[in-house]
Amino acid sequence: MRKRFLTDLSEISADTIKIIRKERAIMNETKKIVIALGGNALQSGSGPATAEEQLRVVRETCEHIADLSCRGYEIAIVHGNGPQVGRILLSSETAKDVTPAMPFDVCGAMSQGYIGYHLQQSLKYALNMRNRNTPVVTVATQMIVDENDPAFNDPTKPIGPFYSEEEAKKISEEKGYAMKEDAGRGWRRVVASPMPRKIVEIDAVKSLWDSTIVITCGGGGVPVIEKSNGVLEGVDAVIDKDFAAELLAEQVEADVLMILTEVEKVAINYNKPDQKNLSAMTLEDATKYMEEGQFAKGSMLPKVQAAMKFVRAFPSKRAVITSLNKALEGLQGETGTQITFNKKK
Repeated sequence: MRKRFLTDLSEISADTIKIIRKERAIMNETKKIVIALGGNALQSGSGPATAEEQLRVVRETCEHIADLSCRGYEIAIVHGNGPQVGRILLSSETAKDVTPAMPFDVCGAMSQGYIGYHLQQSLKYALNMRNRNTPVVTVATQMIVDENDPAFNDPTKPIGPFYSEEEAKKISEEKGYAMKEDAGRGWRRVVASPMPRKIVEIDAVKSLWDSTIVITCGGGGVPVIEKSNGVLEGVDAVIDKDFAAELLAEQVEADVLMILTEVEKVAINYNKPDQKNLSAMTLEDATKYMEEGQFAKGSMLPKVQAAMKFVRAFPSKRAVITSLNKALEGLQGETGTQITFNKKK
C-alpha cells in the first residue's frame, strides 16, 4: 500500500503532493531531535497531584511524541521534575521519625525512575498502537557540575515543604540548609541551580541512539561533582532541564533542539495590550529582548537562553520553542518560535 502511495501520484491532488514533498525536504535536513518536555507534559495544572493523574497526562503527551517518531525522526527526551521531586522530598521529610529521610540527590534519582517509567510505558504503548516496534528506555543520568559554580554561593531554587520562620531557623541551625521566605507563603529550603557541565552516561545514550528512544537527563540530571580521585558525589542542587537538554543536543549533534512548553510561541510584551508573538528570532534578536527584560526568570528566560546556546554552537541548525500539541507543526516550521543564528535566506 505504501509503495503504491509513493509511486502512483496520478490519484493525489497537487496540494497533497506539495505537502509530501515539503515533509520529505524537512526530513532530509532534520532527523535527530532532542525534546525538552515542560511541566504541563507531565502534570495538569488543574488536576490532582496523584500518580494516576500524572500517568493520564503522560499518556496524552506520548501520543504527540509517537507521531513524531512515526515520521522517522530520531528522538531523545529530557523532562523536568520540579513538582515530583518536591513531593518525594516532602514524603521523606514527613516520615523522618519513622525512617531516615533521603538526601536530595537521591530524591532526584527516584523522580527520574518513576517519571521515566510512566513515559516509557506510555510511549511504548503509543508506538505499538501505530505498528511501530521501537524500544524506549530510561537512563538514570548523572550530570557533573562545577563545585565552584557561583550558583552555590547564592541558592535560589525553592524545594520541599513550607515552614514557619521559627521552624526554618531551627532547620537551618541543625542541618545547615539555606532557608528563604517564599512570597508570603512561608519559609522553604533553597538550593543552588548550577550549569550542567558533563553528562556522565552520554556514551550509553549515544550507543542506544540509532535503535532506541532514550529518556535521559531527567530533571536536568542528578547533580554530582567529580572529586580529584574520580569519585562522583551527589550534591543538593537543581539543574535546569532546558540547559541539560541543550547540552545533550550538543553532545549527540542533534539537528533540532525542541523545547515544548505551554505556549505556542515566545512573546514579547507578554500579557500586555501590545503583546507580540514571535514566529522567528535570531541570536541578535534574542540578545536584544533579554537586555530589555522581556523574558521571565525561571520561566521563558532559560528556554530562550538554552536555544541561543544551541544555535551559537551550531550556527546552521535551529531550536524551536512551541507547545506540545503543536510539536509536529513547529518541527516543520509552520508555527512555534524558530530560533536561528541568523535570518534564514
